[in-house]
Amino acid sequence: MPSHRQRPAAFLLSHEMLLLYVVIAEWIFFYLAGTGVNRRGVVIGFGTLDRQFDVLRHSCEIGLLALALTPVILTAGIDLSVGSLLGLCAVMFGVFWHDAGLPLVVAALLTLGVGALGGGLNATLIAGLRLPPLIVTLGTYSLYRGLAEAITRGSVTYTDFPPAFLFLGQERWLGLPTQAWVFLGFATVLWLLIHRTTLGRSCRAIGFAPEGACFAGLPVGRHLATFYVIAGSISAVAALVYTARLGQAKADAGNGYELFAITAVVLGGTSIFGGTGSVTGTLLGVAAIAILKNGLACLPAVMRLNAAEEMAGLMTGALLLLALTAGAVSRIWASFRRPPAAGVQPSPSPPA
Repeated sequence: MPSHRQRPAAFLLSHEMLLLYVVIAEWIFFYLAGTGVNRRGVVIGFGTLDRQFDVLRHSCEIGLLALALTPVILTAGIDLSVGSLLGLCAVMFGVFWHDAGLPLVVAALLTLGVGALGGGLNATLIAGLRLPPLIVTLGTYSLYRGLAEAITRGSVTYTDFPPAFLFLGQERWLGLPTQAWVFLGFATVLWLLIHRTTLGRSCRAIGFAPEGACFAGLPVGRHLATFYVIAGSISAVAALVYTARLGQAKADAGNGYELFAITAVVLGGTSIFGGTGSVTGTLLGVAAIAILKNGLACLPAVMRLNAAEEMAGLMTGALLLLALTAGAVSRIWASFRRPPAAGVQPSPSPPA
């Protein structure tokens, strides 16, 4: 039994705490390297309050997608279509409000329905027909983006949204960007769902051993379907936040966001093989990605090259590979250190 002295040490060296140290170090680095003073003596760059609000704003859409992916990846699944579904939902919101002339609330509710239907298609193919999640969502990744391009004919952009809607993405409420409250609300709900409900605990059991979960009486197919529908619905919420922040809905909305979201989840300690992970880790992973993206844009060398987006993509890809490698090495190391089952004795060596 571990001593009381060992428990704080184990906590301080847990994955979440180590990632928290990285996030703090990352913020300090960009504050020192990306903050300056202009000729008027005004502080500019990463250290300004406006830039910190930008970090918060830009993290919300990716953060929502990362929250949506957390239960999916916990089941050893994957959803590559969340970014494309965000784009399709953004376009459909523009169609419902601008072309169909529907009230704003009705258009938003129908957009949530589109997201749920998109997640439902993934759920039907993966949980119903038992097709591989990687292949299914790779197909719907192209399908949803193609539908968005077809609806807009590749050029239509919906704009002129009312101020009441733009408040969601461009204003502040109680001192914070409005969408931050939306993100925190969904983070709280997902934390309670995954860590405090039978449905949430089942995603770990499914990720560890789906056959064992079936034998234990868990409705694996139904639970898998639920997680993919939830992912689609949250993608629609992210689409509304994205559209409100930029004030426009277009087919390329959310392009590449799935990479950032998956990286945040895996970086946060959720195993791509399923079974282990936490919402807290995902939130820290989102913070690391958001600070990286915004911090790079403030570095003088990157600004001179005008390559902030390219550098962010490069660094995110490297972080994803590093996190996957670390997870695989950890699994291999754990398998070597696992003690033999109780009562099992090693077989005697045959006589010479």
